[in-house]
Order: sequence, then structure tokens, then C-alpha cells
Amino acid sequence: MHSYTLQGGGRMPALGLGTWKSAPGEVYAAVREALAVGYRHIDCAPAYQNEPEVGRALAEALAAGPLSRADLWLTSKLWNDAHGPDQVRLALERTLHDLRTDYLDLFLIHWPVLFRPGVAFPRSGNDYLPLESIPLLDTWRAMEDCVAVGLTRYIGVCNFNIAKLDALCAQAAIQPAVQQIELHPCLQQPAMLDFCQNRGILLTAYSLLGSADRPAGMKKKDEPNLLSDPVITTIAAKKGATPGQVLIAWALARGTVAIPKTVRPERLRENLAAADLRLDASDLAAISELDRGYRLVDGAFFTGGGSPYTLASLWDEEHRTGGQGLH
Repeated sequence: MHSYTLQGGGRMPALGLGTWKSAPGEVYAAVREALAVGYRHIDCAPAYQNEPEVGRALAEALAAGPLSRADLWLTSKLWNDAHGPDQVRLALERTLHDLRTDYLDLFLIHWPVLFRPGVAFPRSGNDYLPLESIPLLDTWRAMEDCVAVGLTRYIGVCNFNIAKLDALCAQAAIQPAVQQIELHPCLQQPAMLDFCQNRGILLTAYSLLGSADRPAGMKKKDEPNLLSDPVITTIAAKKGATPGQVLIAWALARGTVAIPKTVRPERLRENLAAADLRLDASDLAAISELDRGYRLVDGAFFTGGGSPYTLASLWDEEHRTGGQGLH
């Protein structure tokens, strides 16, 4: 399995299994099968509401051998209701309990968005807190403390715009190791890619395959279908690959981590095999022309009904309104 070197010398597997939208009753089998066929990187979050089941799969796989915990890379995230410095370690410890492990390899701030403590998903504007009420640096300091006591090896962020990430880097004692964001041919984010490469921050791509399994209410009529895009399907036919494999190979060719989600055994193998697919310069040039700045997971879920958050404040850029979501 190809991997990338992080600041500090650790190596993060380039291809992992995403667990967003993996339903209880399915994610256990998916994780067991993934580990059996060669995955060593599992991406999790409390907000996905399946960490206990993921943890059972991990514990049983490790007990059965020959894998050890050191063979695995486990990522999880800090949810929006636990940014308070006194809540960060407690939230991480809950995740460790659910995943049945003593430490994470990577702990990420899930969104630069604040909920009141104990609010899983806001029902009104009163369930939000303005971002300035708990500065991101205060949350980050508490995450740095988690590194110091060995609860996580690395820390990072998700869904930060360049301005927020730059401000954090300027004041952080421990630099963010990873930024996890939506990346696919219709949202290539070249400025973010350049920024992170210049800072030694590894990018992880989510919604790489288009998140077609999102609920209908999270979609728009005009959103792109990456798996049926003519450029992608033409390259797939030329390479004797599937469109999904082309999308994964594109992410890896850019030096980013890919975490496609699936619970189907045949897709697990297919996605893993994409690590061996090499795209030509002409393929990459053709895919580069697909960029539309189109967000499938645009954070609109966080902007209604008295919320202090707007799409402009989240992304600080011109954007297309795509689907809502909580990746």
C-alpha cells in the first residue's frame, strides 16, 4: 500500500475506507472485509453514528490476527458540539472507547462550526454558537494537549478555507498534518492544493466518487454525475478500468489521500486496485478541464434559521450551491 510521509516522519496510507453514510448493520462487515483484502486505513467520525460498530469490527479483526494495531491508521474527528477546550479530550476519549483503541493516528476538527454542548444536530438558531465564542486556536491547543498525552499521533482539520487554515498555522505549536476536504474533478481546489503542499499539509479527498448515495433532499437537479461523465468514462474504457477507479487514481496522482466509501465487497477490491492504475498526462489534462468549482457538500445545512454561519463565511470564495451534507 502506497503511503505519504507526514510532518514528523509518520506515514499515512494513501487509500482508505470512508465510513460516512455506511449504515449500522453494514459497516461492521465492510470494515472486516476491507481489512481482510488489504485496507489499513479507516476514516471515521462520531457524526457518522457508526463508530461503535466500526470498533467492534476492528477489535475482532485484531483479536483474530495477524494484524496488530500498529498496522492500522485510524482517523476520527471532533464534532461541532465539543470545541470547548474542556470538551476536546472527553470527546476524543469517547471515540477511543467506541473504536476500542487506545489512540488515534489522526484527530481532525470536523467543521469550523460551533453547536451548543450536547447538540448533535441543530433544530433552531439557538443551537448554534458564533465561531468567535470559542476561537479555533483554543480548540487546537486542547488537541495539541491530546498529542502530548498520547491519545492521538497527529492532528488536523476538515473543511477549512485557506484563510482559516493560514491563521491556524501561524499560531499553532503543532502544525496541522492533514486537511480533509471535498475534492473531485468538478471541485479540484487548486489554490488549496498549492497552499497545503507549500505548508507540508497532506490533503485528503472526500466525496471523491460523487456521493450519489446521499439522501435525495441533499441533492440538486443540475449536480454533476462523476461516474457517468464522458471524460471519465472514456479514460476508464481506454484503461480497462471503471470510472470509480479513474477518479481514485486521479486523486492519488495529485498527491492526495483518497477515502472512497463502500460496503460492497466487490467495490472494496475494485477501489483498492485503483492504487495501481496510472493515468497519462493527457488523461490528467482532460480531467483538469472538468473543474466547475461545484460543491456537493456545501455546508448549507449549517446556514438556515438564525444560524450565524453563511456559505460565504464557510468557504470565503465564489462557490456553486450543490448539496447539503455533514461530511
